[in-house]
Amino acid sequence: MARPGSTLRISPAGVRGIVGQGLTATHVLDFAAAFATFVEPRGVVVLGRDPRVSSLMIREGVTGALLAAGHDVVDLGIVPTPVIQHAIRRMDAAGGVSIGASHNPAEWNALKFFTRGGRYLSSAQSEELLDIYHLRKFRFAGHERLGRRSEDDTAVEAYLDGLAAAFPFDRLRRFRVLVDCTNGTSGLILRRMAERFGLDLILINEALEGRAFVHEPSTTKKMAELQLAPLVRTVGADAGFLFDIDSDRVAFATEEGEAASEEMVIVVIADEMLERGPGRLVLTNLSTTALLDEVASGRGGKVERLPVGRQAVTDALAGYPMEQVAVAGEGTGAVMMPQFPYVYDGIAAMLRMLERMERRGEKLSELIAGYPAYSILKGKIPVRTRFIPELFDELERRWPEARANRRDGLRLDWDGRWVHVRASQTEPVIRVICEQRGGAPRRLFDEVMDLVRSYSA
Repeated sequence: MARPGSTLRISPAGVRGIVGQGLTATHVLDFAAAFATFVEPRGVVVLGRDPRVSSLMIREGVTGALLAAGHDVVDLGIVPTPVIQHAIRRMDAAGGVSIGASHNPAEWNALKFFTRGGRYLSSAQSEELLDIYHLRKFRFAGHERLGRRSEDDTAVEAYLDGLAAAFPFDRLRRFRVLVDCTNGTSGLILRRMAERFGLDLILINEALEGRAFVHEPSTTKKMAELQLAPLVRTVGADAGFLFDIDSDRVAFATEEGEAASEEMVIVVIADEMLERGPGRLVLTNLSTTALLDEVASGRGGKVERLPVGRQAVTDALAGYPMEQVAVAGEGTGAVMMPQFPYVYDGIAAMLRMLERMERRGEKLSELIAGYPAYSILKGKIPVRTRFIPELFDELERRWPEARANRRDGLRLDWDGRWVHVRASQTEPVIRVICEQRGGAPRRLFDEVMDLVRSYSA
């Protein structure tokens, strides 16, 4: 983890930072050269970006490094990350790069890397990539073997073809849906989806913006309450959804104008997928709501808890046939379904939730009200790296009766409540997540936050 205030994050999740302050052209070129060396020689690499003003600059650096290593580059232009992953699999490409910082503000940017099949890098692959980067052992081709760049404008339609094969668009036309695109890539897909399949989608904040987004692009209940929920009843929508910039995460509000916890996205979809079968396994992380365990148990399923991060899910998926998996994801609104393996796709998540409403003949508010009440609180505080082991030790001493789990940071469990404290992979902070069945665990959360805050700079 970087020092408090750091504007660069280098982790197994990729490289991310504030452009010009933390993330520089040198970082972009070196990471792109490392990935070009990591990918199988002369394999095709698919490239896409989000609308941030820095993404075009970064694209040029990434493209140059890939071409210099002898890779042909297929540039999809501005597209969501899920479209890039679908294109990698459709083209049988060796890998891909997504340029975009998802839920971070406009001044941030990031590189996310994919291998064959559109998979996120596994832990072992991430370590190999980081070794190449740090050792600067880059592979370059001679002039006669340099790669070629081409553009592909068919990726969006091909992606929609895949959605049409998986979802009953004819039955989803009955719903009026409000969508906050947050000036991101979801607007490109949803506008075309509405035109092609006749869906009743009301898009707000649809225009692509590169220098400043209309609001913070986070898929949280708080953001949905502020930006989405007040408008749902005004336009007479059956549901409202809010996307991050690259469309892999989603939050939602009911037809009554009530924002739901972002944790509920994976809960509703897991309930649907376990009911439909055949998969019985739910893969999620240690920070995701315990309601998921209760829902899975009621459907005869099993939840496997993993460290936070998509590498952990990628590692776990390697051990199971996809037909055994009902759903994989996390409590941030990022969900992966077996019909689209290895792809976290907010648009597909939105469609699956609408399909569940249609199939059960229930309003979204009725679906949510049917689950037991869990209350979750989340916070984040900058803490210097060297203090983290000492912080975890003190947390265990403070609550010796709790069941301690140090698989990823520190999680403390009691009957009916838990708290998870860990270093973020995407921001220079410690995250604190605390949940309780029933009312909010305010006292426990505040005590843990105060203790973490005592270690902050």
